[in-house]
Amino acid sequence: MKLSVLTSKIKHYLADFRVVFFVWLIMAIIPWLRIWLKGKFDLDYSIFYHSFWHAWQQMPLYIIYPEDGNYFLYGPLFPLLMAPMAVLPYQLGRLIWMLLITFVPYWSIRQSFFTRSQQLFILWFVAVEAYTCILDSESNSLILACILFTYYLTQKQKDCWAAFLIALGTVTKIYGIAGLAFFPFSHHKRQFLGWFVAWMVILSVLPMFVFGFDYVCGQYGAWYDVLVHKNDLNQFAAGQNISLLGMVRKISGIASYNDIWLILPGAILFALPYLRLDQYRHQGFRLAAVASALMTIVLFSTGSESYSYIIAMPGVAIWYLTSPWQRNRCDLALIIFAFIITSMSPSDLFPKVVWSQLIKPYSLKALPVAIIWFKLIYEMLTKDYAFTTAQTMRTQASVMQ
Repeated sequence: MKLSVLTSKIKHYLADFRVVFFVWLIMAIIPWLRIWLKGKFDLDYSIFYHSFWHAWQQMPLYIIYPEDGNYFLYGPLFPLLMAPMAVLPYQLGRLIWMLLITFVPYWSIRQSFFTRSQQLFILWFVAVEAYTCILDSESNSLILACILFTYYLTQKQKDCWAAFLIALGTVTKIYGIAGLAFFPFSHHKRQFLGWFVAWMVILSVLPMFVFGFDYVCGQYGAWYDVLVHKNDLNQFAAGQNISLLGMVRKISGIASYNDIWLILPGAILFALPYLRLDQYRHQGFRLAAVASALMTIVLFSTGSESYSYIIAMPGVAIWYLTSPWQRNRCDLALIIFAFIITSMSPSDLFPKVVWSQLIKPYSLKALPVAIIWFKLIYEMLTKDYAFTTAQTMRTQASVMQ
């Protein structure tokens, strides 16, 4: 009896958004305090912070500075976006950054088309990936938010702001281009494209008003060069290319082939479900496209790191939660497999020898997500996403069990 009471209380707390919010707040505060109080070096925030001052002083953005220790890989707009934090005292600006990369994605999940139970599931399911991302002050969680908000705004027929987010994500870290996957669902396609082109121009030239025309133009060229150079460095790097591309390359050990032989078939598979025009009216199909986009940009990028899976794992959760049919035991096994191998394997709770000798060297963190992505594409090509009331009720009941 006592055990049942305890279980009931745990379920009650897990279903309380105040508890979820508090847990996510702690995930932001602990890394900020840990690095500040111990005087440790915050690599990624240091790079972001200095990017503004390097641009302000007309210094090259895309070289390795001793105080940073790694390349800056974002577009010339990014230093301007960092200005409000860069001009503050360092630790205060860093705290604001930690809160941003924590609660903007939190908000994007809460302000979505997901039901209350689905929001709870996603927020708990991706918490480990979110914390991993926050620990290193990574910006990938903002890319997740950008894509989710793009879909939300597209469905709300707010094409101007949906196009703005796609352009913003594209000119800062390229990944935001994935938001164009929702263009076919727009009711105003001409306006959507018009706004996208307009925002791309506006956001591309905006840094020029602060840092100068010649300087910013030169940095765009340097940005392209460093991305090409980093792509070459990533091929067999242990902490990079944690993707389907990296998994194939590292398992095969072959350096001579071009990734285009995997990217092109992947792009075709990604695009094929969009030929099923009759399915567009079903929200289940559109949410499957969201899941596919979130997984695709991670699986087919040589720049994918462990932190990038804050983008892909919500896609896994959306795949599992939003189908009109009841998920079977195989699907349940797949999402558990993804949580254990993808989310938990880098943690201290996972056997270190398995992580260091098997999963990390061969980028097997990508394996469960890749399997789920292929299954998702098959479902989008073959299943009927018509959603009946009875099916909705059964699906939601299964989520809460």
